[in-house]
Amino acid sequence: MTDTISSLPPRPTDAPAPARGKLGVLLPGMGAVASTFMAGVMLARRGLGAPIGSLAELGTLEGGARVREAVPLAGLDDLVFGGWDLFDESALDAALTADVLSARHLEPIRDELAAVRPMKAVFFPEFVKRLRGEHVKTARSKRDLAEETRADVRRFLRDNDLERAVAVWCGSTEAWREPAPCHRSLEAFERGLDESDPAISPSQIYAWACLMEGVPYANGAPHMTVSCPALVELAHARGVPVAGSDFKTGQTLMKTILAPGLKARMLGVRGWFSTNILGNRDGEVLDDPESFRSKEVSKLGVLDHILEPELHPDLYGDLYHKVRINYYPPRGDRKEGWDNIDLRGWLGYDMQVKIDFLCRDSILAAPLVLDLALFLDLAQRAGERGMQEWLSFYFKSPIAPPGVRPEHDLFRQHQTLLATLGRWAAAPARLEAAE
Repeated sequence: MTDTISSLPPRPTDAPAPARGKLGVLLPGMGAVASTFMAGVMLARRGLGAPIGSLAELGTLEGGARVREAVPLAGLDDLVFGGWDLFDESALDAALTADVLSARHLEPIRDELAAVRPMKAVFFPEFVKRLRGEHVKTARSKRDLAEETRADVRRFLRDNDLERAVAVWCGSTEAWREPAPCHRSLEAFERGLDESDPAISPSQIYAWACLMEGVPYANGAPHMTVSCPALVELAHARGVPVAGSDFKTGQTLMKTILAPGLKARMLGVRGWFSTNILGNRDGEVLDDPESFRSKEVSKLGVLDHILEPELHPDLYGDLYHKVRINYYPPRGDRKEGWDNIDLRGWLGYDMQVKIDFLCRDSILAAPLVLDLALFLDLAQRAGERGMQEWLSFYFKSPIAPPGVRPEHDLFRQHQTLLATLGRWAAAPARLEAAE
């Protein structure tokens, strides 16, 4: 059977319910990305910084209506932060260690950041070999770890007087693993928890715990989490939306911008060589071949999906695509991505494009965390459950149902995102019971 192209699924006839009260944002992994995200929100709600890069905050729908005004999103003042980490340091300590933000941005929110401390993490060293777990749970079985994580979620909600929350994975990339029998169904997965199946990763335990507690979950890394059948089944059973995988930030963002343009002009691509240098914790983790393999799979799939070599074999059938990531500590969070693109034009003449993208990894990721938190909460209030294909805009490896080919073209993804928001904006208002 030929895969179908992902298309906009039917949406509810009612608009999402209003965003009432506070919204918890749970972050598995409270390092550079998470601390930059939290600090940015804290600054923005004080008027000390702009949420640049956030479509939820700055974007507009067709006709010019602001996204924030058109659909009932949670306000920045309503966000309450929590999460888990391998290291027992506050969000302030994490921000200072990451060295992404300057003192002029950290000083005004020093006390607020310092008050956010992580819960103990779920950690299996075989999934992240380059990091050591210092602040971790010690339960014997994976079932016990999962139940402890559920208890964390309930306690976070109770202690902060919250009725709803979302979770966005901001931790390191786990080692590459092929799907195992325990991932095929919810029954098999829960049996795997009981048996401490070695194929169940920390991220899957967080996702299971969050979904069991009715908390939407987005996977910001390339490893398999909410894309496996077992957790998709759980999301449907619990009526919870999920999204993933792998934040689309630096080099892959450039590919999804450029490749559709080259294809639109019917220019051939013979080769695309990409290499990065990165010195933060993510770079250290990706220095391990098994973790890099997860990232490589995520990055390599983008061009094939966009260029469709099976439809245009003369232009893209012999495309050679190579990706490299190099750990280089002096660069820190200031990632540099080099691309060499070998093109073929009129009469087969060769041309080249060179790109040197000097970006900031966490600065690009932080607005994605914000948008995913706000939009997943919106989706749940609209009665959505399971895979949210309309959020593919934010991911390198967007998840899609079996037999459906995920869309990678950034501009098509953007159209689908805005169309979904536009449908909700135009839907009849949901009737609320009199208060």
